[in-house]
Amino acid sequence: MGTKKSSAPVFKPYDPDQLQLLPPSLDELIAENHPARIVKNVIDEIDIRPINRRYKGGGASSYHPRMLLKVLVYGYLTNTYSSRKLEEQVRQNIHFMWLTGMKTPDHNTINRFRSEKLSSILKQIFSQIVLLLAQEGIVSLKEAVFTDGTKIESVANRYTFVWGKSIKTSKDRIQSQLDDLWKYAQGVAAEELKDPSPSEFDQINVDQVRKTIAKIDQALDEKPIDKKVRQKLNYARKNWPENLERYEQQEKKLGSRNSMSKTDPDATFMRMKEDHMLNGQLKPAYNWQISSQDQFILNYSLHQTSTDYQTLPAHLEQYESLYGMKPSAVVADAGYGSDENYQFLQGKDIEAYIKYNTFDKEQKEGLKAFSNDSLHYNETQDCLYCPMGQRMERIGEKLRKTTSGYTQSIHQYQAKNCQGCPMRGVCHAGKGNRLVEVNHSLRNYKKQAKEKLNSPQGIQYRKKRPVDVEPVFAQIKSNHGFRRFMLKGLSKVEIEIGLLSIAHNLRKWKA
Repeated sequence: MGTKKSSAPVFKPYDPDQLQLLPPSLDELIAENHPARIVKNVIDEIDIRPINRRYKGGGASSYHPRMLLKVLVYGYLTNTYSSRKLEEQVRQNIHFMWLTGMKTPDHNTINRFRSEKLSSILKQIFSQIVLLLAQEGIVSLKEAVFTDGTKIESVANRYTFVWGKSIKTSKDRIQSQLDDLWKYAQGVAAEELKDPSPSEFDQINVDQVRKTIAKIDQALDEKPIDKKVRQKLNYARKNWPENLERYEQQEKKLGSRNSMSKTDPDATFMRMKEDHMLNGQLKPAYNWQISSQDQFILNYSLHQTSTDYQTLPAHLEQYESLYGMKPSAVVADAGYGSDENYQFLQGKDIEAYIKYNTFDKEQKEGLKAFSNDSLHYNETQDCLYCPMGQRMERIGEKLRKTTSGYTQSIHQYQAKNCQGCPMRGVCHAGKGNRLVEVNHSLRNYKKQAKEKLNSPQGIQYRKKRPVDVEPVFAQIKSNHGFRRFMLKGLSKVEIEIGLLSIAHNLRKWKA
């Protein structure tokens, strides 16, 4: 019985050195539905004159800003964020080569364009793209928007931090030690030191410290003094003025913030949810806010505060500035629920479908029987009634300023006699008669918010919010791996979130 011969494998012809009569066009190699095409079509349609004005006339020719904008937008769309990686792509990737027309800008050119030419004007480019989406009927700028924020880590060193409280402590310590030196010098040379002591300074500064140390030096000159005091005085002369000068510079950079990074002074230390060590460490970061509709980003803004409620007024003012119109409603979670925001939206005639901090708990458990919000308020007589029916008279009012500068009016009410009340143990644990503080403005806004959120429209918005705005951040951070900024400084980081927002919208538009 003969053996069966196996047939030899057959391959398609392959000759890497084969010459072609006509070289292929790059356009023929780009699929019709490829994202690179929508980047080209959209960027070709928008007005880039704001970028052109950044270029000075004369001199050597520059790469066309429209081409460089396509490189950046397509780079951020394809998870290529580094200028050096983009330099590689324009030389190796046919999609980048097609977008650049075979031009090869280096990483310095790309980075300068991103950091300098797009600074403060990228929002104009972004808004044009959103207006194109509106013209296509994909989004509506007058309908409700869903607002949320996320914290993204700065590229700064995570351990080079500056704390506002530490600066104050250090300055207080210098003032205290300077006062001790002054008192010692007065004990040795009382006649020479008749000026006010450092403890009477409202706030010490570099000049005051230098002059005070000089006076102490002059008073103690050629007098026998303790060796440790001499060492302390020498240390103070060499270091304190320099330290105070550094503290003053840091305080200017801090502004109203409590912390910053030394290597990126615009970054504030914030607690990160996605911390890789899973222990909620404070890291230098920025707060990125967006308003979305059907998962398209209609507005973005960058903030140095970790609390969301402080960002809403500026964020919506920008929306109106970009489009000349306001959304009909804003839907947001409890992080934005403050009387300042409710009042702002009411003044703008924007419906506020915004939860307050106890809304979800009240939905599940109801209003707590002895909480301040459960106490009945008689508006005519301006008094409260406790759960047992006892009248609680108004005894005072105080004004409280929030960190954003908003003034709250707090009314104080106190029961006349809680002694012997059978509900005392669950109603009031402190000594004396129960004293409560009520922000009537916030109380009324919470009541209105509860009615809106439980209306048919409110329920619909509440269901839609988690599947509208939150997946946008999930796409960018988890699916596309952007968890840390590449650039330093508020203006440059804002360019990055602008490019991310444009790339996200074009990616979704193509889909």
